[in-house]
Amino acid sequence: MNKPGIVTAIPKRRYKFGEFTVVVLGEIESDDGVDYHLVMAVIRGNDPDPGIYITAERSPQTGAGTGNYTMRIVMRDGSEVLGAADDWKDIEVFANVALDIVGRMLQLTDEVPYRLM
Repeated sequence: MNKPGIVTAIPKRRYKFGEFTVVVLGEIESDDGVDYHLVMAVIRGNDPDPGIYITAERSPQTGAGTGNYTMRIVMRDGSEVLGAADDWKDIEVFANVALDIVGRMLQLTDEVPYRLM
């Protein structure tokens, strides 16, 4: 897995979503050259390593209509850019969109994420 190279980060939000714990990190220092604004890490049960990351990365604006923050999903089999938007600077907007993506990916249709912190 090409996971984010996080050196230090501050947990900003924590959720319980079915059998998963979801943590949103901010104030991130990385060693992989990516300017992470927020990172959501999805952890199954007692597994110490997240299986899914969703990131909001600061990116230079490349043209009209694009955002300054790129959302990327990172899984064991690779990563994919999901889009760009300025809204993903806001932790609440980012968390809501990312939790929706996680719920659909993991088929947690009967589960509702609830915030722990």
